Amino acid sequence: MHWTWIGRLAPAILSAVLAAQDLKEFEKKITEFSLPNGLHFIVLRRPLAPVVSMVTYVNVGSANDTSGKTGLAHMLEHMAFKGTDSLGTSNWLEEKKTLASIEQIYDKLEAERNKGPRGSKEAAAKLEADLKAAIEKANGFVVKEAYSTLIQENGGVGMNAGTSVDSTTYFYSLPSNRLELWFLLTSKVFRQPVMREFYKERDVVREERRMRIESSAQGKMQETLQMSAFLAHPQRTLIGFSSDIEGLRAKDSEAFFRQHYVPSNMVMVLAGDVDPVKARALAATYFSSLPTGPTPPRVTTEEPKQEGERRITIETPSQPLIFFGYKRPAASHPDDAALNVLANALSSGRTGTLYKELVEQKKISLAALASPNFASQKYPGLFMFLAAPSPGKTIDENEKAILEIVERVKKEKYGEEVLSRVKNQVRAGLVRGLESNFGMAIQLASNYMLYGDWRRMFTAIQEIEKVTAEDVRRVAETHFVEAQKSAVFTKAPAAKKEESK
Repeated sequence: MHWTWIGRLAPAILSAVLAAQDLKEFEKKITEFSLPNGLHFIVLRRPLAPVVSMVTYVNVGSANDTSGKTGLAHMLEHMAFKGTDSLGTSNWLEEKKTLASIEQIYDKLEAERNKGPRGSKEAAAKLEADLKAAIEKANGFVVKEAYSTLIQENGGVGMNAGTSVDSTTYFYSLPSNRLELWFLLTSKVFRQPVMREFYKERDVVREERRMRIESSAQGKMQETLQMSAFLAHPQRTLIGFSSDIEGLRAKDSEAFFRQHYVPSNMVMVLAGDVDPVKARALAATYFSSLPTGPTPPRVTTEEPKQEGERRITIETPSQPLIFFGYKRPAASHPDDAALNVLANALSSGRTGTLYKELVEQKKISLAALASPNFASQKYPGLFMFLAAPSPGKTIDENEKAILEIVERVKKEKYGEEVLSRVKNQVRAGLVRGLESNFGMAIQLASNYMLYGDWRRMFTAIQEIEKVTAEDVRRVAETHFVEAQKSAVFTKAPAAKKEESK
């Protein structure tokens, strides 16, 4: 699963809770502790129902992929629920031997391919056949869906995982009396991951790219916008490039895991009907043996200053579309709250400026949207605009109309009535993200890892309240700069000329 840029704001149970209590009151329900190996836990006791949601948030995403091996972070996500050395296999000892032999054969095959024209085609073909046979043999030991079946049999729901530019997240919910099962399974997975069906899953990921990117105008445009806007920073693709995916190795994935899946680079959150004393004891029992390791190096590459607008055309017979964005700082920047308010003023359903002017009044768009944060929160990203022209209308008309609005918000302040409505919408969006146990858990985890403190769940709402009309105008003027703009738009393929006889 992938996190998409649309709807990225974090929904009205907690509004009443937040109105009735302050941060200090909420803190009484939170227990935090770290194990000696550096693994941090956040436990939220919320005994509304006998259910607990568990989130494992790893501070690694596609921006951490190795050059030439894009897609590694995403591939590890696909490995998470493949099982352990005792779950998901009919004969682990034989499976383990066969998995090792696959990598040995693959090493020989790559060595032969690396010889280029001096290599032997016959030798390569023989190794390819041996590799295929070894993979089939290893897959024969697999007990299909053993992990997910066990979770479902114990009342588990919502098992999934997601990869973004910033992070990789694993989650599901269990009845409270099955909490120890999560500790047992998760600790085994993170202590000794099994790259079971890696090459079969690699084919799945390659097909996923084909469907989501190569065969989708919107997917292709989003990735192209990332690649054109960020020439140096490694947030250029989420799922990975085709040739990189096709060359990924299980040993690459294991090395990536060893480097990034260390206790100090993860946080685990439990939210629901959970006793924090019991949770602490279970954490010590099952996770203390996770080996420590150095905190992975952070991404240090900074995007060079963009010195002019970048425009790319994609030929496609699909619905005409235009995506464009302006460079903006990371979500930790003080301007983030005002940029969120601005995005909602522009694109809050039927009351947003874009919808009212382009869809309702001028009738030149089928849809017109703005998003404050594409495609990262940890790193500088883009403030994004999207428009789909109405039949008979053009991309140029849509872009011109949006740019007229952009220039206006840089010069004119929104009225207080509009600003108050928009603040309420942004606040409600943040609050709705905290309505369920899972919503609570994911927000606790992401705020802790991205900002160093889960309490930003509360301060983010306070920051929205402080935003003024002048703040909104100022951030538009500051960040909506033509030289910092990147645009991708579609164009119908030219008609093919008939060959003369």
